[in-house]
Amino acid sequence: EQKKDGSWCSDAIETLSEASFGFALETWYCFKLGANGLAIQALLVQEDSPEVRASLERALQYFCTTRVPKRGSEWDVDYAWSSVEGFVALVAAAQDPRFQTKEWQTAIRARALEFYALLEATQEPKGGWGYYEGPVVSRRPTWSTSFTTASVIPALVDAETKLKWPVNPKVREAAVKYVQQCALPNGAYEYDLNPIPRISGGEHINRVKGSLGRIQVCNWARRKAGDASVTDDKLREGLKSFFEDHEFLDEARLRPIPHEGYYAVAAYFYFFGHAYAGQVIELLPAAEREAWHKKLRGEIAKCQWTDGSFMDFL
Repeated sequence: EQKKDGSWCSDAIETLSEASFGFALETWYCFKLGANGLAIQALLVQEDSPEVRASLERALQYFCTTRVPKRGSEWDVDYAWSSVEGFVALVAAAQDPRFQTKEWQTAIRARALEFYALLEATQEPKGGWGYYEGPVVSRRPTWSTSFTTASVIPALVDAETKLKWPVNPKVREAAVKYVQQCALPNGAYEYDLNPIPRISGGEHINRVKGSLGRIQVCNWARRKAGDASVTDDKLREGLKSFFEDHEFLDEARLRPIPHEGYYAVAAYFYFFGHAYAGQVIELLPAAEREAWHKKLRGEIAKCQWTDGSFMDFL
């Protein structure tokens, strides 16, 4: 379903399921670029073929030339998804052997640094990135989440250490500190950082069962950033909780209302959590990876529909 210009999706709303949110028109363009960033990341790790290569080149050409997104409204800062997933995709592309020519490197670097400039401008004072405004509406957002922040940290590390791009190490340091501060003694991560961690009642989103989709990305990001406290045992503990309490992800999948599941689990936690569980598994010793991957594959394959597609949140 890739379009002639190399992109996927449209610049506007495509379904009535999200119409009630009141998103600005610009938001749909932001969602489009975020989704295109994810598609590029997926294509980069596929087995190469003429078809994959052609699709990937068209996607990158579009991604490096389309306009940079803008903030849609006072409360809606969803262009964070464009900058996060866009930056991650381009950092990966810049390290891919297929895109080492001067022309590709120049185009990829230039667009990546534009996304980085967005990240730098929208990093909230506590160090993270989020997609809605906080209690104070300002040019620099005032609210962020652990999982959005964690998902871009390894790309910031690579941009700084491997690609030697002109990125400010303080941006990465603040982001890592934010995720570290979201960590709770029970192994969970807060949804968003609070001066006093919020765990109220028996069924709270910041308990382990409500944090299953966040634990993986946060552990992965901290480990990739060189946090020595995230040991192999810490990674195993997070994966063990993921599979032992998996029923709470299953129960919430396909529910149409965000955070409708037990422990305030939202349907869209599902594949996000599984994607980063796969990344965590790859950090463990090679001899034990397949046993973990076998568990992971089962939870993904069971969700595939007859047309080949997958969905967690309508």
